Amino acid sequence: MNEILSIVVANYNYWLYITLMMVGLYAMIAKTNLIKKLVGMNIFQTAIILFYVSIGCKKGGTIPIIQHGHGTGLELIRAADYINPLPHVLMLTAIVVSVSTFGVALSLAIRIHRQYRTLEEDEILSQLRQK
Repeated sequence: MNEILSIVVANYNYWLYITLMMVGLYAMIAKTNLIKKLVGMNIFQTAIILFYVSIGCKKGGTIPIIQHGHGTGLELIRAADYINPLPHVLMLTAIVVSVSTFGVALSLAIRIHRQYRTLEEDEILSQLRQK
């Protein structure tokens, strides 16, 4: 039992990401208000971004920049000593896409509200069925 608890405590960040993902997924599925769905989508995306950034970290790792070149060529460069920058770079792009998606979705929500005078999904669907 102590081993399981120590594993859970050692990986607390992953449990936090899973919790955030489930909160976002719940908001997207269970809520009928479009703004609440959008906020849930944003929470879900943020949890995924945090997860990818956390798996790019390495204890004792350093940035992958060689300051003095290779010298005489006799030194070996060990890739295990460096942090992988790829997840961080990809998540920078994901952050930009997430913010852009959220902005466009909010503008569409404004347009929907002007058209139907509500942001509740069931009321919008009932108005569409009446037309």
